[in-house]
Amino acid sequence: MQQLSGLDQGFLTLETANSPMHIAGLCFYDPATASQPFSFDLIRQGIEKRLHLARTFRQRLVEVPLHLDRAYWAEDPEFDLDYHLRHVAVPSPGDWKSLVTMVSRILSHPLDRTRPLWEFYVIEGLDKVDWLPPGSFATLVKIHHAAIDGVSSNDILFALTDLTPEGRNIEPPRKRWVPDRIPSTRQLLLRTALTNVVAPFKLIEGGARLASTVIGTVARLPQYREDPPPAPFQAPKTPLNVPISAQRVWDGAIFSLDTVKRIRKAVPGATVNDVVLTVCAGALRRWLEKHQALPDKPLVAFAPISVRNEAEKGTQGNQVSGMLVSIATDIAEPLQRLAAVKHNTEKSKGMTHAIGARTLTDYTRFVPSATAALAARLYTRMKVADAHNPLFNCVITNVPGPQIPLYTLGSQLTAQIGYGPIFDGMGLLIAIFSYNGTLSIGVSSCRRIMPDIGDFVDFLRRSLDELEAAAKAVPLAPEPPPAAAPKSKAKSRARPGEIPPVETVA
Repeated sequence: MQQLSGLDQGFLTLETANSPMHIAGLCFYDPATASQPFSFDLIRQGIEKRLHLARTFRQRLVEVPLHLDRAYWAEDPEFDLDYHLRHVAVPSPGDWKSLVTMVSRILSHPLDRTRPLWEFYVIEGLDKVDWLPPGSFATLVKIHHAAIDGVSSNDILFALTDLTPEGRNIEPPRKRWVPDRIPSTRQLLLRTALTNVVAPFKLIEGGARLASTVIGTVARLPQYREDPPPAPFQAPKTPLNVPISAQRVWDGAIFSLDTVKRIRKAVPGATVNDVVLTVCAGALRRWLEKHQALPDKPLVAFAPISVRNEAEKGTQGNQVSGMLVSIATDIAEPLQRLAAVKHNTEKSKGMTHAIGARTLTDYTRFVPSATAALAARLYTRMKVADAHNPLFNCVITNVPGPQIPLYTLGSQLTAQIGYGPIFDGMGLLIAIFSYNGTLSIGVSSCRRIMPDIGDFVDFLRRSLDELEAAAKAVPLAPEPPPAAAPKSKAKSRARPGEIPPVETVA
């Protein structure tokens, strides 16, 4: 068995009846490239052959009684593939609205903690989605956030897809899969007692590193004295930052990645991520104006950052930190907003580097599980989110995907739209995913906060259109020469078509 990290345990602890902590990806496939008709049975056979490619598929939780310690992953002795696979059809008329409604209901339900924490839906009946080719189908992969982060979700995507329509030969596992023996309550408590013996020494070690981090950070603070990046609990109050309900709403849209790349050239030094943040800020500005709730202060977004190194590629769990970014919702003119976002992200990245991106992941393991679980329950029951300024207003997470086509059963993956969890006080998560020349934006909220989520997605389209129009009206600055990549003695272990590690992910 393998014990969860402090950060992975945190996603379990945050989970409540109103706030299930799973992430998801909705993938759309065009069967025109396939040599054989699509069928659910063939997909089942394909997944069964690939179970050994990702440990998440057959590992279940073993939780310590009374939350006295972090939970463990164990190879499930009662693993049943058919429980995790679901075959559904979009209700008539099979249009986008019907799909969105069905997916929102699926995402509202928490995963069963007594089984491996994932579900796989094959979705048919997409007859009236105007941007999909005839006969298209979709798959929805729903996995608990304790098991994967944005970058490791790419590993799941590669495990379930191929690089060519002809597929690939899946080599059988080198070792026969052997399930774990689930320990008894007495054995788990004994493990916990042994862990607590060494815990004080780890705490001393962590305290020494924390002191070093604080000293280094204070030494760098003068450069941020006049123009500091956002701090926690300084975000303005908005209708997004209230206790949430249990009913999820989800929607999304597909954009051209080339369009986003052209826009970024209008502001020298701007990145694709800066453009995406600016588009989201424009939509948020419009949505808040519609509800007569646009604050004078700019909204603050939490942007996850991957700290997964080469040695940690292919491992499950979370290796993420994050930064707070002011997204300039107080600026109406789109290019001025993009320039402000570029400045703000550079400032926030500088502070994050000063603190150390791994600080969050390093110190979550020192928070006692029982204390964290009790705090999460009290926070929800007492509606504490109403009593203070938000920690941040929303999460905007950006995961770069492969820029080559992928296939399942010969059918080409045309697009993927993501979903992420929300919680009390933070009722909006925007998930960005780039793939093969497309850029998708998935919007996750709850019915109490954003019953008009379709309007928000329309605002995203309008925000991109106005930014593109403004960019076309100015002469493009020449591209700065690319920075020389640092030389590394380690050889890359990336598979064909797999992107290298990047700094900002979701």
